[in-house]
Amino acid sequence: MKSKPIVALIGQTNAGKSSILNRMAHKNIAIVAREEGTTRDNVVATIDDSFILIDTAGLKDPTDDFEASIQDQILDAIDTADIILVVLDSTKYFDHRDAKIAKDALRSGKEVFLVLNKCDLGESLPITEFRALGIAPEKTFYVSATTGQGFNALREILPKAKMIEKNDKLKIALIGRPNVGKSSLFNTLGKKQQAIVSSRQGTTRDINRMDVRYKGRDVEILDTAGLRKPGKREVGIEKFSAIRTLAAIEEANVCCLLIDSTEPHSKLDQSLAGQIVEAGKGIIMVVTKSDLLENAEPTNYYGEENIKNRTAADFLLDALEKDFDFLPYAPVILTSSETGANATQIFELALEIDVARHTEIKTSELNKILAAAVVEHAPAGLKNTRPKPKYIVQTDTCPPWFVVHGHDLELLHWSWKRYLERKIREKYPFVGTPIMFSYRNEK
Repeated sequence: MKSKPIVALIGQTNAGKSSILNRMAHKNIAIVAREEGTTRDNVVATIDDSFILIDTAGLKDPTDDFEASIQDQILDAIDTADIILVVLDSTKYFDHRDAKIAKDALRSGKEVFLVLNKCDLGESLPITEFRALGIAPEKTFYVSATTGQGFNALREILPKAKMIEKNDKLKIALIGRPNVGKSSLFNTLGKKQQAIVSSRQGTTRDINRMDVRYKGRDVEILDTAGLRKPGKREVGIEKFSAIRTLAAIEEANVCCLLIDSTEPHSKLDQSLAGQIVEAGKGIIMVVTKSDLLENAEPTNYYGEENIKNRTAADFLLDALEKDFDFLPYAPVILTSSETGANATQIFELALEIDVARHTEIKTSELNKILAAAVVEHAPAGLKNTRPKPKYIVQTDTCPPWFVVHGHDLELLHWSWKRYLERKIREKYPFVGTPIMFSYRNEK
């Protein structure tokens, strides 16, 4: 299993952090504008499957509550990141705020590099003007996010994903929106176990951890706690800490996506599910506060005619099936921290998913499935050219990864790719486990 290091872009507004992220990711992920302060939250991208790049919001007036929360995010990024890129405008002299950002980064003890953007403007200051920041000249790079100048040298110093040593400990992360009940479930899971080995808080990444033992297996539960208030512009809503959540997802083997039964429809829930799948981690959908559904009036979330003898829980499950139709393989559990209902089932499913993540399928079996899929539903193509999948092999586990070889595979429609995945899952369900595919043309 690979571990992707985290690289954080920090600096004042309008230094070009978002443009740098877009250049590294080869697409427009972050919003770029000439006005200062466009990025108001962290933007995250996986770069070339090698490392994770975080663009933090720029630093502005600390007297503004909202801006103070942005400073908190920058400090979070510094704590969480493996490498820190301090971004400055190469055409301007640095000020006391730039100096503070650099000082905080260097104080962390992490690897720190200085990235001087906008060097294409022809007005860049000499490197000697930035030495007072304390970052060595050999760790300073002049770049242009507009033209791409200097990015090859910058990429060479950035880390690559590394294989991590196999560890029998199963790590389960509790992921979800603020106030969804992560900490309550965290405590409930601890009480349900045979023996709590240890409980510790306040790690560098501000993730609460608890070691337990279940059916002879060492299990570590990660609770993404320590969420911060965002300021007056979003009264009553806690800002979700994307950085801590990202760190927990990357570290975990299985992620429990917690969904509030009283508020099940959220784009953030879908976004978090997407992050878990993209990271290739196991996933369990855990509906919290299910005890509140017992006396709740049945609610049809989609406006269809009410059907007799259906409960609030039935309608909730219907809604989740539609909202998360891209996760048909993810099991759903209704839990309650008040009653402790189904808490143990989380461990049972996590063990089952861990086995699925390590499943290896024989090449002969895979090719039988591929051949049957092509016969049953041949992939469509252009007028005179059709894609021809020839054979398939499994190249990795955790997550299971399959490579399809053939001719003109770039013409394969996404619906046929999804169809092939369904055919594989019919024989090998891969419960709660995303499976990945690559398609390679043979010369």
